[in-house]
Amino acid sequence: MPDDIKKEPGVIIGYPTGRKIADRSVKIGPGAVLRPNTVVYEGVKIGKGLQTGHNVVIREENTIGDETCIWSNSVIDYGCKVGSHVLIHTNVYICQFSTIEDDAFIAPGVSFANDPYPVQRQVLTGPTVKKGARVGLNVTLLPGVVIGENSVIGAGSVVTKDVPPGRLWFGNPAKDRGPIQALKDEDGNPVYDKEGRRITPK
Repeated sequence: MPDDIKKEPGVIIGYPTGRKIADRSVKIGPGAVLRPNTVVYEGVKIGKGLQTGHNVVIREENTIGDETCIWSNSVIDYGCKVGSHVLIHTNVYICQFSTIEDDAFIAPGVSFANDPYPVQRQVLTGPTVKKGARVGLNVTLLPGVVIGENSVIGAGSVVTKDVPPGRLWFGNPAKDRGPIQALKDEDGNPVYDKEGRRITPK
């Protein structure tokens, strides 16, 4: 482990799993800040600059990129792939075999699902959140759905089917509500430019 990893009280690195896994080593890049009661299981590969809130759990066989933040009381279950510059907010559950690509934002209370019924008799498939997508407060993503690049999912939605890139979806079940360029801030200014890039406030 790099010497500059900051481990606050109650942090556990290399917590043993009861599952059989091929590689039990733990790799955490430089500059990590692990806040109280963060638990990182064995068999995890993490890039530089990870930050966690309190009571974060990162299960085995996960890979996480650079400069990613995982805030308090969130869980990343085993076998997931999380990219770089991702923000996973508080009280988020990322189920097994999910993928979150670079620059994605996951708001508080989001739940990922990998089994449509609580029986686990079939192969589990988690959701995929593509590069730059933003998933709003208390959204539920059902098994195998793909949230397209730079798309936005409104708060409280239940996503039951794939979301194309650059679209705004919300509702239960979530439906297409138009291009992300239609989104405006509180002053009526566009939030996204014509190419689907977020506009940085001046």
